[in-house]
Amino acid sequence: MQPFTTITDVAVPYLHANVDTDVIIPIQRLLGTTSDGLGPFAFERLRYNADGSDNPDFLLNRPEYKGSGILMAAENFACGSSREGAVWALMGMGVRCVIAPSFGDIFFSNCFQNGMLPVRLPIEVIRRIAEETEASPGNARTTVDLARRVVITPTGAEIPFEVDARRREALLEGLDDISLTKRHAEAIAAWRAKDRAARPWASEGLSR
Repeated sequence: MQPFTTITDVAVPYLHANVDTDVIIPIQRLLGTTSDGLGPFAFERLRYNADGSDNPDFLLNRPEYKGSGILMAAENFACGSSREGAVWALMGMGVRCVIAPSFGDIFFSNCFQNGMLPVRLPIEVIRRIAEETEASPGNARTTVDLARRVVITPTGAEIPFEVDARRREALLEGLDDISLTKRHAEAIAAWRAKDRAARPWASEGLSR
């Protein structure tokens, strides 16, 4: 998993509430498509015209926002059905950080398993960052610093955010849950050897 430390980019002010995972990635696109091939299908229904051309009215298609690594949204972002593909699709577009007041619970957890940082900030703060961004289209940059746990707005204001300490460490080091477990491989092996000695009958049953 790619580590996340800090990112500086234009923060896309996509301030819609209750954007569900089916809007982010249609379920049919998850069949027969690899995780790294979903980017072109992210927001497909909004992003493209009927003839397959880019919809110029869709915010993420505007030149100043296209390919940005930071996406801002309103309440309850990525709610609805649980699909890890929603994270994969956003990352395929280049998004590494989503800032919103709240998230769908499963999407929030999936972010940390895939190298994406979800940041919770009050909607009034997000609107302020959006105003600063739109005041200088394409030039205003926002920084998200996971090590310091701050968002730095285009005008230089530093806004702290909270993140679980274990999840923060894992993102900084590029470790998912499996990688974190493997760090304790020696301790796990020692426990298993001790358990086999204490309960040989259990080990024999499992080996059949």
